[in-house]
Amino acid sequence: MSKVTIKETQNPTILKFEFEDFITQNASYEFKNIDEAKTSPLAQQLFYLPFVKTVYISGNFIAIEKYNIVEWNDVKDAVAEQMETFVNDGGTIIEIDENKSKIQPVTVYGETTPNPSALKFVVSRMLTKNAIEFKNIDQTAASPLAKELFKFPYVKEIFIDENYISVTKYEISEWQEITLELRSFIKQYIENGGTVLDENYVATVTAEESTKAKDFDNLDVTSQQIINILEEYVKPAVQADGGNIAFDSYNESEKTVKVILQGACSGCPSSTFTLKSGIENMLKSMLNDEGIKVEAVNA
Repeated sequence: MSKVTIKETQNPTILKFEFEDFITQNASYEFKNIDEAKTSPLAQQLFYLPFVKTVYISGNFIAIEKYNIVEWNDVKDAVAEQMETFVNDGGTIIEIDENKSKIQPVTVYGETTPNPSALKFVVSRMLTKNAIEFKNIDQTAASPLAKELFKFPYVKEIFIDENYISVTKYEISEWQEITLELRSFIKQYIENGGTVLDENYVATVTAEESTKAKDFDNLDVTSQQIINILEEYVKPAVQADGGNIAFDSYNESEKTVKVILQGACSGCPSSTFTLKSGIENMLKSMLNDEGIKVEAVNA
């Protein structure tokens, strides 16, 4: 028996009706009227309610935007009951295209990071060779998966590298409340053949990498040494914690190294300590220069 839980959203005209299990396969749907909802018998039924303006179906929930002719308190319980009855009677929520590729099983597990606001979701499959960070949904043209993840209200930032997805959350939610939902969504999305990163984007990044390689040759010797130290000694440890570090610049007169922190490292309470006590001391020692300082551009 399916049970529906009613959840408020930040928009008072939209209410979420959550199911215990996922009801869509790595896809989100938005229907503005009964004609658009041909692939969703349940959405079509909901449009017979005069106050229903828009129906959203994604993950484990159905969200409804209402017209102002009624108050949610007067109708929400009846709507939830209608959904439960429809599903328990064997009704179809979304008609799935049987011609879609078959499921390709993957394992996904959550791993803590030094940043309490970030969790690393490790996948049993290589996702990308190029680390990429997304600060908001507007930056996600290269990653359909990141775009879908930003639709969860508690997702603040996303970082994808090698075989993991690092998610940074807003303070509004605790990890124990949302980890299972995120893990299940990522697993289902990848298993059903969803695109994690657009290959065209990867090609662009590869071209950028070759440009960076040329730029490296034009840098001063100290900058080259710093980059090599970061790549060889710092990056592997940082990546293991769900983050990344990139060289930005070196000011020879001030002896200041500027770096960019990404993923779990960005905004991490312990990142300043790591920069000063770890990376800065390492560079001082390896370059034999006690005057070197390390700063994060985006700290």
